[in-house]
Order: sequence, then structure tokens, then C-alpha cells
Amino acid sequence: MTSYKLVMPGDLNHYGFLFGGKMLMWVDEVAWMAVSGDYPGRNFVTVGMSEVTFHKSVHPNSVLRFEANRKRIGRTSVTYRVEVFRRQMDARDEIGVFTTDITFVRVDENGEKTPIREV
Repeated sequence: MTSYKLVMPGDLNHYGFLFGGKMLMWVDEVAWMAVSGDYPGRNFVTVGMSEVTFHKSVHPNSVLRFEANRKRIGRTSVTYRVEVFRRQMDARDEIGVFTTDITFVRVDENGEKTPIREV
């Protein structure tokens, strides 16, 4: 799944760069949309991210491109690789700024783990 986000002034910290927490929120949201699209009608919750390392800073007026691709599927969990690329509005080149693997668990109506594939 591909998604885009424009970095606005309200997304920036006091140094003028993107808040790390905003990036994590957007990554979680994009990956959740991907898993929900791959498994419609099933409920998933985030259980973890493999690594939180920001490779490059993100400046105001950057366009971020998010790529979420399924990496691994287990009995009750599924993992997506999310890569984030930055492009300045006045440039054509993109650079990678963030990558993580995010894992979701399928839950039932009581919040208990349940198999992804129904028998």
C-alpha cells in the first residue's frame, strides 16, 4: 500500500523538524490500513515495531511517501515492512528517512488473540 502525507507546521517540533511521534503515528496508521485492506472484516491491533531509528530529518513542506508491504504472516499475527521516503516540494529526488517492521495481532470481540485464517 502506498500513502502520502504533507508535513505541515503543526507537525514540527521546536527545532523546526518533524516530531518523531508524528512519524510513528503515521506509520502505524498506514500499516493498519494495509492490514485491514488485506484482511477485511477482521480486527487487528498493533503489538510492536522492530526498530525506531530516524535515518534523516524531515523538514517543513516535505512530502512523505509511505510504502507498507506484508513481510510475514503467522497464526495470529502479521508483520508489515514500512518504508518512508522524503521529497522536498522543490525537488524531484526522494531519500529514505525511516524504515520499520510493524506487527499486528488479530483479536476477537473480547480483545483476545484469534487465528488470522478461519478454519
